[in-house]
Amino acid sequence: MNPSSYSDSSHLTIIGGGITGLVSAYLAAKSGKKVTLIEANDDIGGLLRTFSIGGNQLEHYYHHFFNHDAEINWLINELELDNSLMFRPTSMGIYQNGKIYDFNSPIDLLKFHPIGLPAKVMFGLSGMFMGKVADWRKYEHISAKSWLKKWAGKGATDSIWGPMLDIKFGPFAEDIPLSWMIGRMRQRLGSRNNVGREELGYLNGSLNILLQALKDKLNQLGVSIKVSSPIVSVDIQADEIKAVHTKSERIEGGPFLFTIPTNYLSAILQGADDELAKQLGAIDYFGAVCTILEMDRPLSNTYWLNVAEQGFPFGGVIEHTNFIDSSHYQNKHIAYLSRYFDRNDPLAHMPEEEISDMMIKPLSRIYPAFREQHIHKIHVFRTMTAAQVCHLKFSEKVPSCKTKVKGLFLANMAHIYPDERSVNNSVRIAAEALKVIYSTSYAENVPFGISLSGKIGF
Repeated sequence: MNPSSYSDSSHLTIIGGGITGLVSAYLAAKSGKKVTLIEANDDIGGLLRTFSIGGNQLEHYYHHFFNHDAEINWLINELELDNSLMFRPTSMGIYQNGKIYDFNSPIDLLKFHPIGLPAKVMFGLSGMFMGKVADWRKYEHISAKSWLKKWAGKGATDSIWGPMLDIKFGPFAEDIPLSWMIGRMRQRLGSRNNVGREELGYLNGSLNILLQALKDKLNQLGVSIKVSSPIVSVDIQADEIKAVHTKSERIEGGPFLFTIPTNYLSAILQGADDELAKQLGAIDYFGAVCTILEMDRPLSNTYWLNVAEQGFPFGGVIEHTNFIDSSHYQNKHIAYLSRYFDRNDPLAHMPEEEISDMMIKPLSRIYPAFREQHIHKIHVFRTMTAAQVCHLKFSEKVPSCKTKVKGLFLANMAHIYPDERSVNNSVRIAAEALKVIYSTSYAENVPFGISLSGKIGF
């Protein structure tokens, strides 16, 4: 697109201070544009925000990098944070039928008693097909569950894949396309070494150092950051966006790039562009809650435990200090109890104290040695827009970055499909958005990894 088609092509206004908005601002400012970034909350970061724990910072929602994440590695290098990046081998397990099974290698699969040898072979072959061979474009119309029952087998689906999909997507699990599973498996298999062991990356000091480095760079580049400034309306005239309004000011200077969840933008567009508002409002989101335990001892020696059994209020136990040593947190042991929920779930409005009680009570069923007195402190974080719900043929719902409203552009979680949301994939879609808005920009320097995000709508 020719930037001269805009009345003020040198100025970009970005709505949303999560990682997509921040990277978009960095790329635009680096290429010489004047940038204004508007954030509704009192600080930037979105789902990457952190809090103080054990003398260090920790993410509200667990994060890690894959060793094939070319885009985030590029950003870390840009921000001169290379010395803070570390990759560590991690461990995974599955809890089922009252037992924890290691799930890190082909040998572990053979020891997984809930399914027989034929089912194990089908599970392995179907996983390799999804992660290494399958073209996601051919499987959008096929339910992951139905395909897995046929090709991975009923045993593996009922014991492994099905419970994981149920825990993550709840009432939407039956309609999740195989394309999403292909994106997920591509991520996971791409991070494993020759013997099947997975290595994951993390920044020493948490993502807070990435956020602070980005903030410093944006300040150096002259980016105007406005926090505590939720957008309440937009000014659209003759199919062109002229300005956005907060409660206290009118902000002009386009084009305008919206990186906020589509349901929030849909509400803002009501009355200004009802057609676009309806299109964006058709995308569902589900929420997530993370109950973080600060303990005097570990629960186990496993980093990531998938709870593939009914009757638990959480779907995963992520023991952060089995990934990053507890010495970084004054020898406190940290575990996330994670759960996704839809907007009609009681978790959406449940008081934090009730969430804590609900999550902690069944822990001793998995870890018999666990006692509540082992907990030093509990932290609860909840978001209503953890990720979009990927229905069958979801690509048809993904909005174009360039909308029919002149000067109004979009880049958000929907554009990550069929991949899984991650910091790396957010960097990818930020770069793709800048390429759409400005035909040539600093975004061209962002390398391509194996990410499947940014394939639709740009």
